[in-house]
Amino acid sequence: MKRTEFFSALLHERYCRIDHDSGLQIYVFPKKMTTSYALFATRYGSLDRAFAADGGAPEELPDGVAHFLEHKLFDNADGSDAFAQFSALGADANAYTTYNRTAYLFSTTEHFYKSLGELLSFVTHPHFTKASVKKEQGIIAEEIRMYDDMPWERVFQNLLLAMYRGHPVRRNVCGTVASIKKITPELLYRAHELFYAPDNMVLVVCGDVDADEVLAVADRTLTAPTSAHRVERLMPDEPAAVEKSYIEARMSLSKPIFSIGIKDDTPSADPVARARREFAMTLLNEVLFSQSGTFYHTLFEEGLITPSFAHGYSADASFAFNCITGESDRPEEVLTRFWAYVERVKDEGLSDEDVERARRVLYADEIRAYDSTEEIANRLLSFVLDGIDMFDVPEWIRAVSREELEELMRALYRRERTALSVIYPLDGEGETE
Repeated sequence: MKRTEFFSALLHERYCRIDHDSGLQIYVFPKKMTTSYALFATRYGSLDRAFAADGGAPEELPDGVAHFLEHKLFDNADGSDAFAQFSALGADANAYTTYNRTAYLFSTTEHFYKSLGELLSFVTHPHFTKASVKKEQGIIAEEIRMYDDMPWERVFQNLLLAMYRGHPVRRNVCGTVASIKKITPELLYRAHELFYAPDNMVLVVCGDVDADEVLAVADRTLTAPTSAHRVERLMPDEPAAVEKSYIEARMSLSKPIFSIGIKDDTPSADPVARARREFAMTLLNEVLFSQSGTFYHTLFEEGLITPSFAHGYSADASFAFNCITGESDRPEEVLTRFWAYVERVKDEGLSDEDVERARRVLYADEIRAYDSTEEIANRLLSFVLDGIDMFDVPEWIRAVSREELEELMRALYRRERTALSVIYPLDGEGETE
C-alpha cells in the first residue's frame, strides 16, 4: 500500500493519496471545518454506452443506464434504503451522474466514519429485481419529462443536438422514456461489473478527518481485490463542423432564451494539456464576456440582454465546447453582435489590463474554493480522475499569456463551428414591442 503526499506552499494546504490494496485510489484532504464531505466516484457516465470489454465484441447499453444505476444502488438487499441509513447517522447523502462519472456522496458533522462505511458498502453491493427496476422506470420517466419541461434544460439540450452529429454528448444523461424501458436487472449488473471495480473508482474525503481512520474503514469494507475488466470506450467519428447552425423550439416562458455553442477541436489525449486549455478558456471567457466587460455592458445598456447572461467551457477526453447563454427578445441579433465583437477583438487584440483583471478574478475564485469542504472535494475529484495535482492550478493561471489567449480565440471562434439554440415563448405569450 503506497501513500503519496501533496503540498502547496502558496495555498498552505495539503492532501494525500493512498493506493489501496483493492485497487481503489483514496484521497484525503484534511480541513478543520465543522462539516466533513466524502465522494465515492466511478469513471462511468452517460458517454460510456458503447464499449468492448476484455477484447471481446462491441457491446452497447441503452441511453440512461449510468443514471439509472445511480438511482438503484441506494436499494439494499435487505429491503432497506441507503438514504434512510445515512439519515439515521445524521448525514445528508446524494448522488449525481454526468457525461464521464457517477458520484455518490454525503456530508455530515458527526459519525463520519460510520457514514463512510455505509457509502463504500452500498455502492459496491448492488441488488436489483425486475419489480424494483420496473418501478424505477416510472420514476425516472417522470424525471425526464420534468427536465423536458424546463426551458433552460431544453435550450441547452437542443444546442448539443445542433452541434453534434453522432457523439453521445448529444444524448440526455437521463436517457429517454423509450430507452429506459429497455433497462433490465441483467444490464444493470453488467454495467456495475464492468465499471464499478475499485481500480476504476476514486474515494475523496475532506474535513476534520484522519487518513489512517479512512484507510481502516476501506480495509474493513473492501476486503479483497476485485478482478478488473479491461474496457475500451467506443466513440463515433465526429466532424469538426456543427450538425446545424440553428435550432429553435417554443415553450411556455415570458422571454426568449438562447444558447450559443462553439465546438472546439478534439481534446488532447494528455489530461494535463486538456486541463490547461480549460483554464485558459475560462480566463478568455472572463476577458471577453464578464459583466464588467465591453460586450456585456453594451448589450445590457441597450436592453438586448439581461443579467441572466452567462458563459462556460465544457471539456472531456472526447469533446469540448464553449457556451454562452442568456435572455433576449432578439437572440439572432445577439449572435450578429457577438460575431462583430469577436472579429473586432481578433483584429485589435486583447488588452493587457483586461487579461490581468480576469487573471485576478480566477485567482480569487481559486482561493475561495478552499473555504468549503464540499467545493474542495468536488474540485479534487475532477482533477484526480485524470491523475492531475490540483495544486498546479495557480501556476497554470499565472502562466497563460495574452498571446496564448489571442491564439486560442482565433483558433476557436469559427462560424462553421457555431450553433444557436433558441426557445421562444408560445404564441400569445411574452409578446415583445
